[in-house]
Amino acid sequence: MSVFDWLEGIPLPDGASPYDVVELRFKNNRKSYVRRPNALTVHVGDVVVVDLQPGHDVGVVSLTGELVKSQLKLRKIKDDHELKRIARKADNDDIALWHTARQREEDTLREARQIIKRLGISMKLTDVEYQGDNARATFYYTAEQRVDFRDLVRELASTFDIRVDMRQIGARQEAARIGGIGVCGRELCCTSWLKDFRSVSTGAARYQQLSLNPGKLAGQCGKLKCCLNFELDQYVEAVKEFPSPNAKIRTPKGKAVVFKMDIFKRLVYFLQLGEPGASPIAMNVEDANELIAASAKGDVVGSLAAYELEEEPEEVDSTFGNVVGQESLTRFDEAKRKRRRGKRRGKPSSQAKKDGGGASKGQGGRGRNSGGDASAQASGEAAAKKPSRGRGRNRRRGGKGNEGGNKPATS
Repeated sequence: MSVFDWLEGIPLPDGASPYDVVELRFKNNRKSYVRRPNALTVHVGDVVVVDLQPGHDVGVVSLTGELVKSQLKLRKIKDDHELKRIARKADNDDIALWHTARQREEDTLREARQIIKRLGISMKLTDVEYQGDNARATFYYTAEQRVDFRDLVRELASTFDIRVDMRQIGARQEAARIGGIGVCGRELCCTSWLKDFRSVSTGAARYQQLSLNPGKLAGQCGKLKCCLNFELDQYVEAVKEFPSPNAKIRTPKGKAVVFKMDIFKRLVYFLQLGEPGASPIAMNVEDANELIAASAKGDVVGSLAAYELEEEPEEVDSTFGNVVGQESLTRFDEAKRKRRRGKRRGKPSSQAKKDGGGASKGQGGRGRNSGGDASAQASGEAAAKKPSRGRGRNRRRGGKGNEGGNKPATS
């Protein structure tokens, strides 16, 4: 995850030395804080080698300077002797070995999943991360229950000839490592900038008056979306001025209850009980609180229509439809509606015209053969002018063509 150093370029006070702890970025969103030697100067983007004892890892410097202190405090990491140390800057051999290790990750992930399936272990392998020295790999997995993977570790170590480290993560951490695009069209927050995963409850959706639909409230990880907490504090503060959802107003017609609340427009909608088909009545928050307080004292409020407010139409930017390249999402539906309306009006199709013409000829011929009765020719013309839906009705009765229609007069 990228970091913007807003203190970059600001000189340090006189006599102050640069902070000796730097932030390193490894695969995906994994970061670590290491101490650099005083004789070594590093900058953002440098590739360095970290001494792990045993082995070493390779990372990229993502942050230096005074902002590292705030990151340590945010992540609750102590600046003590437990921090790893930078051994040196990476040379060409270190970088080549590092790339070789990274290229093994996809094949290792695919083969490890086959091994897990063959052993019948109920776990989902999410990602594999090789160490910079190509001697150790960390396998990230998710599991609903406790997993005994001792046989799995032995087989993985013998198959890939590495030291194996199994690490269980949650569903949110899995989504952060894999990444993706959310329903908002942006990259996932947990992948791009979100570092800590706070608990999200359905109460956050209730405060924001959202539909309690699990399909809409859940993210790609299957848990409730983290963005439900982003505006929760503002909603909690705004709801304090609104009445309780269980508040009631006494009217001559009965009780009126709170139907819904619009926090942005500061409106409260009341619904009169006992009136089937009645529409909600909108009023200001101040008027609603006064009426509820008066009703709580036992007073009967007059008609709520006196406090009703007419909702103003929403302002629509007329320039949206005039911008080049922007089209309506329902532009194809309009043509379909026009075609359907044409059919409903009873416009005869080309096939109906052909069938009608054939029927008229047949009727006229039968009339002449039977003595040239004029009524037969008239019935044939009526059958030709008849719309197609009449033919459908005759078919439902069991007739074919003009045989189920009007019978010609016989002499």
